Amino acid sequence: MRRFALALLVPALALTARDARAEAPAPDKRAAPAEAVPKDQKFVYSNTAMGTMVSVFFWSSNEAKAREAADAVFAEMKRLDAVMTTWTETSEVSRINLAAGRKPVKVSDETYAVIARAQDVAKRTNGIFDITVGAFKGLWKFDQDMDGTLPDPADVKKRLANIGYKHLRLDPKAKTVFLDQKGMSITLGGIAKGYAVDKCVALLKKLGFANFMIQAGGDMYVAGSKSGTPWVVAIRDPRGPADSHFANAPVSNHSFSTSGDYERGFVKDGVRYHHILDPRTGQPSHASRSVTVRAIDAFTADAWSKVLFILGYEESMKLIKREKLTDFEVVWIDDKNEVHMTDAIKSVLRIEKQPTPGT
Repeated sequence: MRRFALALLVPALALTARDARAEAPAPDKRAAPAEAVPKDQKFVYSNTAMGTMVSVFFWSSNEAKAREAADAVFAEMKRLDAVMTTWTETSEVSRINLAAGRKPVKVSDETYAVIARAQDVAKRTNGIFDITVGAFKGLWKFDQDMDGTLPDPADVKKRLANIGYKHLRLDPKAKTVFLDQKGMSITLGGIAKGYAVDKCVALLKKLGFANFMIQAGGDMYVAGSKSGTPWVVAIRDPRGPADSHFANAPVSNHSFSTSGDYERGFVKDGVRYHHILDPRTGQPSHASRSVTVRAIDAFTADAWSKVLFILGYEESMKLIKREKLTDFEVVWIDDKNEVHMTDAIKSVLRIEKQPTPGT
């Protein structure tokens, strides 16, 4: 799943990720007293998976155990990527796409669960979240092929005929997925990382870790604390430098997911084009600059951040009220660079500065 990175949530701890190495003080070569008890400290490990940088932060006294756990996280991420990517023809998602308009494809319980969750969000949002936007792959160039060119509007209109979550049919007993129209294609880039983060959270808890963070692109889960001190995460400033942020919040046992218009995109003739497409138009959405969702699990935060980004603040609030959505909290930076948020997050979010203006 190449380059499905969304807005990067930078830990306010100002850590610098280093591939497969712990962020820890150099060991003291002097012999420790026999009665010394190892103290908890911070360890950070990073690798690439699912088309983005994945980092695992531990607060632990056992470096060897932390390193082994981080390796297990990276292996799990890559395993799920192999199943759900669209960049290899052997993945389950690619097999669904290759069989579009011809036959249903039996998939694993995991892939079925992710697609079923995507369909649930699609129904609740009248298709604002729609994984059949995979049909636009290769038309808009926001991955390794990004060259600043725009697709012909006529080609976008043609692809729109292949968009529509109602053409995606699921059989819960047979665990099959069927795109009933040729030319259709799905992508799980807007939801699979959240699912993968949750799987890795469960893995770390099973291994006995209670205090850690996992970050995969714009999707993050924070567990426990640092010896009673909360982890603090920050929300990136959409128009500021890559390492800048405009707000932060203490977080424990929650997920944060940010969708932004700055990670994969470009500005042409004064207009910003980016990878978060509105399935109704086939064009990049311009109602928001970034949206951050705080939820109990990353699966929820990942999917809903796209919806709320596309709708923008005002339409999102109507949807939240209509659907009685209470399982997440939201922070928007809208198209006018103004900050909005739901009531529940106001008590914990600290605004450090006004987001940087600009196109």
